[in-house]
Amino acid sequence: MYIIITIFTVLVGYFLYKGYKNTHSVEINHIKIENEPQTNGGTSLRVLHISDMHIENISMTPKQLYEKLKGKPIDIIALTGDFLDRKRSIPRLIPYLQVLNRLKPVYGAYAVFGNHDYVLNKQNFNQLKETLNEHGFKTLQNENDRIDVGGNSLNIIGIDNFGTNHSNLGKTYDGLEKGYNLVLTHDPNIVLTMKDYHFDYLLSGHFHGGQIHWPKPYHLFKMGNLIKMNMVKGLHQYNGRSFYISEGLGQTGINIRVGSRPEITIHDLHIHQINENNRVEFKDSTTKAG
Repeated sequence: MYIIITIFTVLVGYFLYKGYKNTHSVEINHIKIENEPQTNGGTSLRVLHISDMHIENISMTPKQLYEKLKGKPIDIIALTGDFLDRKRSIPRLIPYLQVLNRLKPVYGAYAVFGNHDYVLNKQNFNQLKETLNEHGFKTLQNENDRIDVGGNSLNIIGIDNFGTNHSNLGKTYDGLEKGYNLVLTHDPNIVLTMKDYHFDYLLSGHFHGGQIHWPKPYHLFKMGNLIKMNMVKGLHQYNGRSFYISEGLGQTGINIRVGSRPEITIHDLHIHQINENNRVEFKDSTTKAG
């Protein structure tokens, strides 16, 4: 009996050690989205996407984050929610925002909120929002912003968190003009409700790639229908529309990962004038670096 208990203890210890080590194995994934067939005109856009930082259990220091990303040309930075759970963590977020600003994104930086951010009371949530705004990140809560990219119109569309009933698609798309629609949101389950709201590409997070994805992420089944459709991480399509689910940079709950890795993604898009009668499907090329 003693031998069995000892073996079991060793195995559990190794599982926890390996899972903790995995949280420091950060991957940088490059996703190239191309139009098929190719369209005339347009310009390229490179988006740095980070989701689920979870400052309480983040995988790297601000210095390590900068070393991973320095020298990489970035057009837009997109942060898709779940920054932290506690007011006292807000000051810890600031150095990460500062190093991201050092990347000098050409067209600016944007942020939306996730379910963990809404754990904060109203006063502390407002402090988080102000911190993001003060450090150059434009927060979007069911809002859109329009920018010019090489003579082509780009709509940055920020949908508030779906799982906590903060999303409002009608409000988000209100006043939206024609252009390439890039959606930023936390909970990717929103795509199942967007039949009448077009997007060309959508960035999200929320699932952490399962975080403990072994043998399957059964614990995620309560987090929406996408899980039951085996859409847990990476690039997917629904109704011919492409969206990406980041595995996130931090962890929540226990600070381990099994079958998943902390992730930073860089998305190369082709921005062009497009209308509802001239939509095209996407193919992707995904590579890993760093």
